Amino acid sequence: MAGAIPPFPAPGFDPARRAALRFGLGAVASVLAAPVFAQSFATTAIQQTLGDGQKFSPSLVVDLARLLSKRSYTPPPTDLPDPLNNLNYENYIGIRALPGAQIWGGENRPFVVEPLHRGYAFQAQVTLFVVEDSTVRRIVYDRTKFDYGKLQPPATMPDLGFSGFRVLGDAQDGKMREVGIFQGATFFRSSARYQNLGVMARGLTLKAGDSKGEEFPAFRAFWIEQPGQGSDNLVIHALLDSESVTGAYRFILRASDVSIIDTELTLFARTPVENVGIAGMTSTYFFGPNTRRNNDDPRPAVFESSGLSIHNGNNEWIYRPLNNPDMLQISSFVDPSPKGFGLVQRLRDFRDFRDGDQNFERRPSLWIEPIGEWGQGMVQLIEIPTENEINDNVIAYWRPKQALQPGAETFFAYRQFWSWQPPDRPDLAIVMDTRTGSAGGRRRRFVVDFVGEAFKQPQLLAEMKPVLGAAPGQVSGLRVWTYPEQKLVRVGFVLDPGGENASELRLLLESNGRPLTETWLYRWTP
Repeated sequence: MAGAIPPFPAPGFDPARRAALRFGLGAVASVLAAPVFAQSFATTAIQQTLGDGQKFSPSLVVDLARLLSKRSYTPPPTDLPDPLNNLNYENYIGIRALPGAQIWGGENRPFVVEPLHRGYAFQAQVTLFVVEDSTVRRIVYDRTKFDYGKLQPPATMPDLGFSGFRVLGDAQDGKMREVGIFQGATFFRSSARYQNLGVMARGLTLKAGDSKGEEFPAFRAFWIEQPGQGSDNLVIHALLDSESVTGAYRFILRASDVSIIDTELTLFARTPVENVGIAGMTSTYFFGPNTRRNNDDPRPAVFESSGLSIHNGNNEWIYRPLNNPDMLQISSFVDPSPKGFGLVQRLRDFRDFRDGDQNFERRPSLWIEPIGEWGQGMVQLIEIPTENEINDNVIAYWRPKQALQPGAETFFAYRQFWSWQPPDRPDLAIVMDTRTGSAGGRRRRFVVDFVGEAFKQPQLLAEMKPVLGAAPGQVSGLRVWTYPEQKLVRVGFVLDPGGENASELRLLLESNGRPLTETWLYRWTP
């Protein structure tokens, strides 16, 4: 619904603020001069600058990130006492916050925050603060505010901190839903109304697909501003830290028919970093109509996202169906400055998946809308082979052309839409389905369905022609079927890759040299 989307950019969300964030304040300068031990420097800097009782300013989070970038990296604590140090999934999800643990619960505010316990895959300690009347208050861990299920924790435990938090909001008939969860490294999620959680956002992606392995930065601390009783947004600040990069983040969360998270970030590199991903996201693609690799499953498809959609700086709309390849695949879509991109779910019928537990048809699409010019770079897609549906095996992000350099300050801002369909959609027919099958030997048969209102026009259908290419390889048997009553055009063809082990396919429909559809791109591999 258009009414659910606030003005662009959002009120209080101003990229020009970064000029004011460059000036260090005395509190941070005093921390830099203070003699502290290396292993506790990050914690000490946070406590002395933006800890309990301190006056809050967003610029101080930026100054903390700048300060940390000049010190060597020390990871956050991951040690936990028995029996929390070796939890399986079942025991971990059995730990539940009691109502008394909720922040602002019962205060008739539009959002309630629930701290999340450490354990299982979420070992690293995260410090949580709230900002009330411009003053910082630390949320102290209290074991009595959790139900531990089957576990028998010690009667007394030290302050463990937390693994993150969930946000409840968008009250309907007096009941709030989960509108956000920030937990694990820099991962966070949201969803539109009536959806299940699915695709995850990343605060920062570092060295994904590198031969030496990916680097996972982590949020060390959050400062959550108390929302006014009449407010429609929740403002969250975060401090990021990793071996190579530190950063300051500011999120503005709104939740309604469409959930929106505006993000601005300022990054500081400890070392040069070429492979950096901005506005990253990760999802699952196990199998579908275009790939059933060694799969024996009663369901017709299993995936959270059907494809990568890009609106590039040349005003071209691109759609790339996702895949579960035999080998790691990295695809790059060079762009002068993106207008938007995201991992989308286009299959919305229960019959597409027939899974009453997972309901993949109710997973959100995540669309990124840059704020300001991002300059040259590429949207990068990584597809990782997986033998099960548990693993997130798809990563997408914007990779700027310029590497991060020590001593430099890098700023980005963007808006995330967690929705049933992205707000920015082509005035063209879109790809709805991609299917493949054997055509004998190494030859593969492809069928691509395009759907659009324009396909109801007989004159347009008469003038329409497909534009198809393969590099390398040869295509043959090109056919087009039209179904005006369904607003659908189906294109079929056969690819002969010869002796090649990869082929890049490109297809769109045109009329008098004008595109009628978005551009379908596909990488075939055996």
